[in-house]
Amino acid sequence: MNRNPDRLYELMPLVHRMRDAEQGYPLKALLAVIAEQVSVVEDDIAQLYENWFIETCEDWVAPYIGDLIGYRPVSEARAPDGGVLGRAMFPRREIANTVAARRRKGALSLLELLSSDSAQWPARAVEFYRLLGWTQHLNHLRPGRGGTVDLRNGRALELTDGPFDELAHSVDVRRINSTRTQGRYNVPEIGVFAWRLKTYPLTQVRATCLEDEGPHCFSFNVLGSDTPLFNRPQAESASTSIAGEINLPVRVRRRALEVPGPPPHASTDYYGATRSMVIMVAWPKKPGMTEIAADQIVPANLASWHARLGAGQVALDPELGRIMFPQRKVPKRVWVSYRYAFSDDMGGGEYPRALTQPEGATILRVGHGEQLTTISGALEAWHLLRDGPDKLRAAVIEIVDSGVYTEPMALTLIEGESLQIRAGRRSTRPEGDATGWTRPVIRLLDYQTDQADALTVRGRAGSRLVLEGLLISGRGIQLFGGREYSGDEGDNEPHNANDELCDLTIRHCTLVPGWGVDCHCEPLRPNEPSLEIHDSHGSVVIDHSIVGTIRVSASEVTGDPVRIVISDSIVDATGMALAAIEGDEGRMAFASLTVRRSTVLGTTSAHAVSMAENSIFMGALRLARRQHGCIRFCYVAPGSRTPRRYHCEPDLRREAVSEMMQGASAEEREARLAREEGRVRPLFTSTRYGNPAYCQLALDCAPEIRQGADDESEMGAFHNLFQPQREANLRTRLNEYTPASMDVGIIFAN
Repeated sequence: MNRNPDRLYELMPLVHRMRDAEQGYPLKALLAVIAEQVSVVEDDIAQLYENWFIETCEDWVAPYIGDLIGYRPVSEARAPDGGVLGRAMFPRREIANTVAARRRKGALSLLELLSSDSAQWPARAVEFYRLLGWTQHLNHLRPGRGGTVDLRNGRALELTDGPFDELAHSVDVRRINSTRTQGRYNVPEIGVFAWRLKTYPLTQVRATCLEDEGPHCFSFNVLGSDTPLFNRPQAESASTSIAGEINLPVRVRRRALEVPGPPPHASTDYYGATRSMVIMVAWPKKPGMTEIAADQIVPANLASWHARLGAGQVALDPELGRIMFPQRKVPKRVWVSYRYAFSDDMGGGEYPRALTQPEGATILRVGHGEQLTTISGALEAWHLLRDGPDKLRAAVIEIVDSGVYTEPMALTLIEGESLQIRAGRRSTRPEGDATGWTRPVIRLLDYQTDQADALTVRGRAGSRLVLEGLLISGRGIQLFGGREYSGDEGDNEPHNANDELCDLTIRHCTLVPGWGVDCHCEPLRPNEPSLEIHDSHGSVVIDHSIVGTIRVSASEVTGDPVRIVISDSIVDATGMALAAIEGDEGRMAFASLTVRRSTVLGTTSAHAVSMAENSIFMGALRLARRQHGCIRFCYVAPGSRTPRRYHCEPDLRREAVSEMMQGASAEEREARLAREEGRVRPLFTSTRYGNPAYCQLALDCAPEIRQGADDESEMGAFHNLFQPQREANLRTRLNEYTPASMDVGIIFAN
């Protein structure tokens, strides 16, 4: 559409434009304002046409189109006004397929399609009556039905009680849709196994050599921890087929990867440049990068780092993410491409995100194939431009590969400068690259023997630093004002506004909690902070990120509290008894916090909380200022000292117990209150960074937590997934399309 602001003026006769030029173009200015409003009307008319179709309509129109075809939302759904919640309650794909689904009502493959359309969860539907152990009629044999257990069949035993189970079971009299204990194996039961975790690619990243085990031992994970590898789902052959392992985002099993020999080797269904995983090496005295072929890969159990390898073979353990080469033939470098799993787009990763930068900013690209190959080199280039005649004050250092950058970094920003260090998109996409995005790693090592190493940042008033899409390990980030705070109680120098860093933004980054992890995902330095703020009274924004402990060192005399805004993130102290946010020597951090849709693992000691909502504070929350701020729809650990709380847990349980047991003794009330407080305490599948289900609420977590947010979604970092709404929507669809006399239930595979 033509957006020329002078398009109406150009339609005027030349004589009028000549007279307008003589008078200083007043007519041109008037028509430019009118043209702007004409564009608004044209856009509205064009959108009216787009709103006729479910694929292109606005979010608020989707419920009305669904109503035209008789689409019935879940009874608990409120009328959303668009946004993420609206898209969760009224999925466009499901509305578009409603008529076709009605025609296929009763088909087993339809249940899988419903899970994908209504909840965005890949699924496999299983008829459990096919797995019942009963005697078949000789005239109607069904060899595909479940058989008795063969203890020599390791592949079948490995799949027992899972979505791909092949063994026969005795009758289970419990119903699959029971609200207490879910049953499975009976004639009317149908199970829909749903995968909630998403899989994310990492393309041509450096594998880590585990020197403690030997120079021939490598880990897929750049941090050296054991990482299960996940399948890159392949499209099903037909819409009526039932999904198999190769079609779903499952963990890759050793037996599934192995093709029996002789000699055994990796299956091309899982291994290859366009598949789930691939290994590339650089051999000594050979140029370039060489891909290890599938017939050279030997799937093995490398838990004890023992495998029998022949000439030219490489052992691979997909369940632990380990690689072992022959000791006599160790490559110079190893690169890998693989997929890992996580709940949502959070932390550093190769997933799409919107990139923004200040107007007129200079973009310096760093990476393989670029003129600049190091971040330090890009910083030097920027300093030359900054000190040049143009006096450029805004720069973006965009890293265009997923490499590991082990270089000391000390950033100093002058007044009014803006610097952004971010992960970008590749200039050329290698084979098998699913997204084109990168996830660079900044590994901070011990370069100085007399003091701790870190990524240090110093700035002045008006300066801004943005870190986006990075994974930072080895050390943390130290943020200083223009003047270091001495820490003395008598430091009463007048505050200078030019001694601040005004803005630090950490977006879609991972600051590894504990600086690093071992092979079992245990933190290496659990007491060390990921972010230290020294005498900087600016603002710190943490968005869609994973960080460790935040430590604030600031004078309460010379300035205002540090403003820290945390949203859709995880702050992990690596232990519930350790401090997630604190000041020097265990004192309260002189900071004002705003926490939205986040999970804080550990205690929090701060000056004040301006706002906290839809969040989980697993440790005690202690605030110096209780007259300011609000905490709403949060879980706040018992014993916390906070401002007034609204609709928080376990406060609601305490009120309910007091009202319900008014006539009981104090001992009975306390015992009941202790049980209720323990029941609503959040439960997680895992609280260790590096686990695929890190900070995911457990299935047996209390519904007061899983549906305790202000919009009835879950509290915590994964609030915006709206999993309770998705689950309710899917249950409604399954009950609508399941044949009569059949019971259907949802079973979460992860």
